Amino acid sequence: MRAAVFLIVVGTAAGVQAAGEWPQFLGPTGDSHSTATGLPVTWSESENVVWKTPLHGRGWSSPVIWDNQIWMTTATEDGKQQFALCVDRETGKILHDIHLFDNEKPSEIHVLNSYASPSAVIEEGRVYITFGSYGTACLDTKTAEVLWKRRDLPCEHFRGPGSSPILFGNLLIQHYDGFDFQYIIALDKRTGDTVWKSDRDIDYGSENGDFKKAFCTPQVFDVNGRLELISPTSKATMSLDPLTGKEFWRIRYTQFSVAAKPIYDPLRQMFYINTGFGKADLYAVRTGGEGDVTDTHVAWKSSKSIPSKPTQLLVGDALYMIHDAGTATCLDAATGDVVWQQRVGGNFSASPLYAEGRIYLLSQEGPTTVIAASRDYKVLAENKLDDGFMSSPAVAGQSLFLRTRSALYRIEQPTAK
Repeated sequence: MRAAVFLIVVGTAAGVQAAGEWPQFLGPTGDSHSTATGLPVTWSESENVVWKTPLHGRGWSSPVIWDNQIWMTTATEDGKQQFALCVDRETGKILHDIHLFDNEKPSEIHVLNSYASPSAVIEEGRVYITFGSYGTACLDTKTAEVLWKRRDLPCEHFRGPGSSPILFGNLLIQHYDGFDFQYIIALDKRTGDTVWKSDRDIDYGSENGDFKKAFCTPQVFDVNGRLELISPTSKATMSLDPLTGKEFWRIRYTQFSVAAKPIYDPLRQMFYINTGFGKADLYAVRTGGEGDVTDTHVAWKSSKSIPSKPTQLLVGDALYMIHDAGTATCLDAATGDVVWQQRVGGNFSASPLYAEGRIYLLSQEGPTTVIAASRDYKVLAENKLDDGFMSSPAVAGQSLFLRTRSALYRIEQPTAK
């Protein structure tokens, strides 16, 4: 059973990557890596823009792409209405604008969040949309018909939802880490029914719910033949069996509100785990643990200029990151030693993108700095659009799909066609 499910997942990811799709938050492999070639390095409002589509409302969800469709979410500023948007990949035309949920009294959110921040996940014929506890829905991508909805999963997000769902075989797996309830749940993607639910068993060290919430998206990895769902949250990260929710191991830390995704390094047999807000740390945790591995499996820890929101990039033997306040860092993946550190400037929420030896850094103010994925810091280009980025970039074909606060862009070099 486990092997069959894993083959489905791996086969799907490999096929998607070959087709140039972007099916989930941070792409086919969930680590913001693209195998595309011929992507643009420079652009502006008047250069290399194939189309620009204004988007209504306020939503920070990142684009997901399948065939000719790009799906995102948005909401009214006050969160009382939430929508699913589908844009034509070739023309930029809005194909569907679906009013999914109404909320009479939405909770307040953080100034940097929105009521439509979790990204969708898509596969052939189906797209899965979530707004956290406000509602989750499965839609037919051909007809835009709603196939099922769930609005009965309790969680007071307090600062707003942020965790995106993932697909694993026939499971849709989501985090609900709120002020009041904290759990992971796996739904049957075909019906929306609950398959398993695992409550967080964590000593948060406080009854203040602000220290219990988190915004992270989990990831399933094949770790030497064992499938592990790496699930970061406030005060701890757990490894679970993705088919049952049973815990394998955990690591504890003091930080909370984790947002950055976990990374697996099969070459060095380590996980890289970001601990979130409260001055983030980055832990390198060796594989093969059981139970509480805090004191036994930490290979190294780095504490200088670790981002709270953007996810790190593992490229070869180096880890690259951009701090929320605009400092870029390259670490040696084996040791955690700083290779270089440079001030880029600006503020950052979007995760960086890696493609063709380049790293794209998208700031909240609008500039995108393109640097070399190298042990020497080298700026390749600086590009500016009219509005800033809260969403992470997507790639399909030879195009970048960039969502600013107010519009979606398709960026491509004319020669790429």
